Amino acid sequence: MNAPPTPSVLAIIPARGGSKGLPRKNVRLLAGKPLLAHTITCARAARSVTRVVVSTDDPEIAQVATEYGAEVVTRPAALSGDTATSESALLHALDVLQQREGYAPELVVFLQCTTPLRRPADIDAAVERLRQAGADSLLTLVSTHRFLWRLEDGEPRPVNYDYRRRPRRQDRAPEYFENGSFYIFRPWVLRQLNNRLGGKITFHPMEERSGVDIDSAEDLALCEMMLAREASAPPRSPDGQTAS
Repeated sequence: MNAPPTPSVLAIIPARGGSKGLPRKNVRLLAGKPLLAHTITCARAARSVTRVVVSTDDPEIAQVATEYGAEVVTRPAALSGDTATSESALLHALDVLQQREGYAPELVVFLQCTTPLRRPADIDAAVERLRQAGADSLLTLVSTHRFLWRLEDGEPRPVNYDYRRRPRRQDRAPEYFENGSFYIFRPWVLRQLNNRLGGKITFHPMEERSGVDIDSAEDLALCEMMLAREASAPPRSPDGQTAS
């Protein structure tokens, strides 16, 4: 009896050429290789991912993607400007693969290359979590105990605590922020809702390090420093724990 086919999990990495905060950031070097390459390498190392595609409008980015083992879907200029959404790039990539090959994945993993501090085990655990939960989409979160404020009519106002009765950190339930590292969704969520999230939503918790989002030279330098420090630390096991 033939084994059932492996469910297809498509990783899509949008990476356009234009960038205002840090020009050409997707191909800037981080720890000796282009920023984009870190996300491609991670996606290809994830056991659950069966295909990796980079959506781009830029020839240099396309060359980097091919060099590091990803396929390329060429994105039209209309979907590559400052106002273009990630959802439009994701939908375009799905449409191209379906029209060209009749290819329709079970799940899409949308990875943002500006948040490169993730591990393949994160992707694998998140795919498993979505399936086990019977969910339709997933986002990655980082827990925080930070005290948040916002400005209302120019005046600071607390958001998540009462400053008159300041609680101890250990007495507060954690809150979570969306780190933007990656999202997983069933294709119907994107097609019907034009959103990366919808239906039954679940989440994958990640380490605080994963929240570094590269949008400036300072962010890039911080990420470089963190990677250098981790490279000199004791080796970690596949689940991300320090090996004994």
